[in-house]
Amino acid sequence: MSRTVQITVDCHDPEKLARFWAEALGYIIPGPPGVRLGEYEDPFAAWKKFIADLGIELGPENMRAAIDDPDQVGPRIFFQTVPEPKTVKNRLHLDVRTAPGLDGDERMDSLEAECHRLSELGGTRLRRVDPDPPLEHGFIVMADPEGNEFCLD
Repeated sequence: MSRTVQITVDCHDPEKLARFWAEALGYIIPGPPGVRLGEYEDPFAAWKKFIADLGIELGPENMRAAIDDPDQVGPRIFFQTVPEPKTVKNRLHLDVRTAPGLDGDERMDSLEAECHRLSELGGTRLRRVDPDPPLEHGFIVMADPEGNEFCLD
């Protein structure tokens, strides 16, 4: 029997990373259970009200956030606050499949365009690896707003 996975990211600002990754992946930030959000309603404002209405006080150290694939194909990604800073390179990273099926200049142009878009959202370009056929198709290494590495592939 196969199992689904949730990817959990330790971070300092779950809301900021959830917003970044939701935009990067085309995911949604779900609202609280039983709460219907309007088209332009901020899900984090709805969550804060929902939690306050329950009489729960949360400090910054208790903040969490999640994003979901609206098509329910990809894994849920959960962001949780931790006190320690990131200190070394990730041992696990995401490859964001930006240019599947593309090769050569067309592929790299597509990766560059996505790199530019994600940089405007707070991501950082780290390096580009150009195609080297037959084994290397090319990719761009980036970091999210808290320095977690990922690849545009």
